[in-house]
Amino acid sequence: MSGDLPTAFAAIVDDFNAVTAPDRLQMLLEFSRNLPALPERYAEHPELLEPVPECQSPIFLIAEVDGAGDDAVVHLHFSAPQESPTTSGFAGILHEGLDGLTVADVLAVPADVSDRLGLAEAVSPLRLRGMAGMLGRIKRQVREKAAA
Repeated sequence: MSGDLPTAFAAIVDDFNAVTAPDRLQMLLEFSRNLPALPERYAEHPELLEPVPECQSPIFLIAEVDGAGDDAVVHLHFSAPQESPTTSGFAGILHEGLDGLTVADVLAVPADVSDRLGLAEAVSPLRLRGMAGMLGRIKRQVREKAAA
C-alpha cells in the first residue's frame, strides 16, 4: 500500500493505518501542531505564496527547488490557520513527508496519497480533496521551478 511512496511518507501512511479512526484524528492534530512557521521572507511577503482554493480553510503554500533537474532538493512552506487543525494537519503531513526530497521523488508521489491515510471515515471527502489540491499545487510548482 505504501511501497510506492518515499520512505518518510510511507512511514506516515503506515502509522496512520496502524491505529483506529479516533487515533488517526489525534495524529492529524499532532501534525497540525508540528507544522513549521513560515520563514520571515514569506511571512513578510504572503503574496509570494499560492492559495489552495480546494481547502475549506485559507491555506497558502510555496515550493522551493534548490538546484536543477531531477536531483534538485525541494523545500515546502505553508501558511495555515491554527484554528483549522485538519487543514494544518494535512499541510504538516505533506511537509514531513516531502520536504527535503528530490524533485523526482516529489513528482513520483501518487495523487491518491491522501486517500491512503485512512481518514475517509473521520473527515469529509471535501477536506481530503483539499489535501489532494495542496499536493497538486506542490507538484506543479516543483515541475515549473525544476524546469526553469
